[in-house]
Amino acid sequence: MDKHIFIEPLARVEGHGGIEVYIENDMVKEVKFEIFEGPRLFEQLVVGKDPQEAVAIASRICAICFVSHTLAEIRAIERALDVKVGRKIHLLRKLAHYGEMIESHSLHYYLLALPDYFGYPDAIAMIRQFPDEVIGGLELKKFGNKVMEIVAGRRIHGENLQVGGIGKIPTDEELEWIKLRAMELIPTIERGIQFWNEVDVPDYLEEETIFISVWPEDGTYDFRADTIYVSTGETYAADDYQTALNERVVPHSFAKRCRYKGKPYSVGALARILNMRDRLDGLAADYFKKLYNERWHKNPHFNNIAQAIEILYCLEHIPKLVDEIKATPLEESTRGRDTGAGTGLVEAPRGLLIHHTEMENGRVKYADYLVPTAQNLDDAEKYMRNAVKNLLKQGVQDLELPLEMIARAYDPCISCSVHLVKVIKK
Repeated sequence: MDKHIFIEPLARVEGHGGIEVYIENDMVKEVKFEIFEGPRLFEQLVVGKDPQEAVAIASRICAICFVSHTLAEIRAIERALDVKVGRKIHLLRKLAHYGEMIESHSLHYYLLALPDYFGYPDAIAMIRQFPDEVIGGLELKKFGNKVMEIVAGRRIHGENLQVGGIGKIPTDEELEWIKLRAMELIPTIERGIQFWNEVDVPDYLEEETIFISVWPEDGTYDFRADTIYVSTGETYAADDYQTALNERVVPHSFAKRCRYKGKPYSVGALARILNMRDRLDGLAADYFKKLYNERWHKNPHFNNIAQAIEILYCLEHIPKLVDEIKATPLEESTRGRDTGAGTGLVEAPRGLLIHHTEMENGRVKYADYLVPTAQNLDDAEKYMRNAVKNLLKQGVQDLELPLEMIARAYDPCISCSVHLVKVIKK
């Protein structure tokens, strides 16, 4: 039987996308993860701008993860201009980054992903049976947003994080509130992680893949670095990202695609957890060891629980981070030049984010941005193809939800990806 299934728009993701599947004679002919949003031209919008203007513009690529885009652009420009900042600034940036991880991961894990596994159309429908989980997710998201507001200036598109420094340092009272609230919320995310034990993780899509993430030089589990790490063992300097991650275009999508040595790969919380598992500590390490199995290497559904473990990791580390921020004096930054090139690597909630910026006489001459969702699209298509092939063998005809769940597992940020499920059977 020939079929053409169309699912569009893809629900419970950020942005406008779809999946298209062509089936002929009960065989998979083609699977396409399509991005319908038009090019946004941010790489051209920053040309000619001074450093802080470029940061303000680049942060608008995404409202949910504006801190990651801000930090990636700041890192790129500071490397290009040889800007050095003191430790207090680095620590405040890390705190803002933790806030974003918590707010983004909690939104996805509790409100967008978990309803799928328990047969609910959305989190609102789920709240009657699982009030603690839904309300807990909302409390975690609220906390993450508040951290972003305090440190980055606003919950959306804050401009307190700046090249060479920060606009306003949070008060000791604000920092102490963050510390105490983080400690209070640890039991909340612990319950959320334990909730994963009730999830039946589908196995009809499984296949080994490659995982790519940052590789912090200090040996910690962190979201910023100057080195790219591949699960096959290779490492690349930040400025060599184009050598490692080969971008290309496809006719059915406005988003670029990436491959590593011709193969799809995955970025995101699951990639970070698997690549840096030995760097986890505390309760986050304990829960990972309890929940981990070999299926994590071949099933993107485990990206969901990896996000939950990262929430716990951030909450556990915030108290010590706050104490260090309060005890560290503010130092003046220095700037070495007005012309140069730099690449900023950070981990956005959805995975490896790269901003490359070239400066000339203090203004942006050229910019190139590589976002997580663009890197995950080929990997997602691979797993969707596996799912369709194996489900058809099992006689399953309703393919829409299984494919949507695969797409949502990557927590795609479709607006970021353009410079979700449509299944078509015919």
